[in-house]
Amino acid sequence: MSDIETRTGTTESGVSGVEIVLDSVTKRYPGHHDPAVDSVSLTIPAGEIVVLVGPSGCGKTTTMRMINRLIEPTSGAITIDGRDAASMNPDRLRRGIGYSIQQAGLFPHMTVAKNIATVPGLVGWHRKRIDTRVDEMLELVGLDPASYRDRYPRQLSGGQQQRVGVARALAADPPVLLMDEPFGAVDPITRGLLQDELLRLQADLGKTIVFVTHDFTEAVKLGDRIAVLGNQSRILQYDTPATILADPADETVAGFVGADASLKQLTLTRVGDVELGRCPTALEQDPVEDLRNALTGKDWPWALVLDGHRRPLRWVSAQQLAHADALRGTGTPIGEILSLKSTLQDALEALLTHQTATAVVTGTRGEYVGLITIDTLVRHLSAMRAEHGSDSAAPAELP
Repeated sequence: MSDIETRTGTTESGVSGVEIVLDSVTKRYPGHHDPAVDSVSLTIPAGEIVVLVGPSGCGKTTTMRMINRLIEPTSGAITIDGRDAASMNPDRLRRGIGYSIQQAGLFPHMTVAKNIATVPGLVGWHRKRIDTRVDEMLELVGLDPASYRDRYPRQLSGGQQQRVGVARALAADPPVLLMDEPFGAVDPITRGLLQDELLRLQADLGKTIVFVTHDFTEAVKLGDRIAVLGNQSRILQYDTPATILADPADETVAGFVGADASLKQLTLTRVGDVELGRCPTALEQDPVEDLRNALTGKDWPWALVLDGHRRPLRWVSAQQLAHADALRGTGTPIGEILSLKSTLQDALEALLTHQTATAVVTGTRGEYVGLITIDTLVRHLSAMRAEHGSDSAAPAELP
């Protein structure tokens, strides 16, 4: 491999990322007695999401930006797929590493399509290939190309801008993606959806992702591994989320974990890992009578109305159906929808806001796949209690 940017495609294991190794990396700024980053050594496995988490000013962003040489290390070495980053042309290096930041960082004077096409154009892709890739990337992040490719960033919501930012970062198919608090400026619901989207993308793409955040819950949800950093990016603990939650290395790490460590254990399980419930459903164009009959004599008082692609639209009750002539427009809004990549903690938060104490779960294309309820969570927690009670090496018991 002559340059990092030429690395495309996935291995048989589904991994397209490469290993990154930081060896005693230090950054000193002129006029400062103490280094901003002091002798950090860290191995980031190929195809994993590694989250750097720590307080503001600890050096986590500086550490990440030394990987693509937006900040030059003072000493130490960084290798990417076995190659010394310092030996590479910095511009070529950066074109081979995706970069996504808070507020998306889109060029305001460029359309969505031109923003996404930036790096493929710089590395010499042909126009037809770029146009095809732009549409592929918009579809990949859940935006309809026909609706969004000619819009400008100011015409997008915050969540849509972040999706475009991720699409731009991935457009040239880089093996490495650096993400600096990319979801920190959006509302909590949108943030959860973007996190789910990132996990879905990663399951398909297998990139090496270095993700910076100050939110430990976000780190637990996203990270295959978490590096908890102290001052000057000193690594306090580097391990899987489950291990850090169950066995913090010291009191400082325990402070990051927080008093609700048991609750955060819910973040370790995805909605797609538990058995989902079902309810009667009907397409919007189906006869009312069929759905009315499906609810008759059932303990479950609600049904779901779906669109032609089986995407959930509205809850509808037997009482509402009794006075309806058609399903179109009948029912009440669903509220927050969970994906198979959502965590059980996401589910708990959603359930607490739903009148029915039930949340709808959708698949990769937004199609209805099932329901999750409080009873689902209780059954799962009971099973985990039983499992952990018989395994002395298991994490601390859940509440």
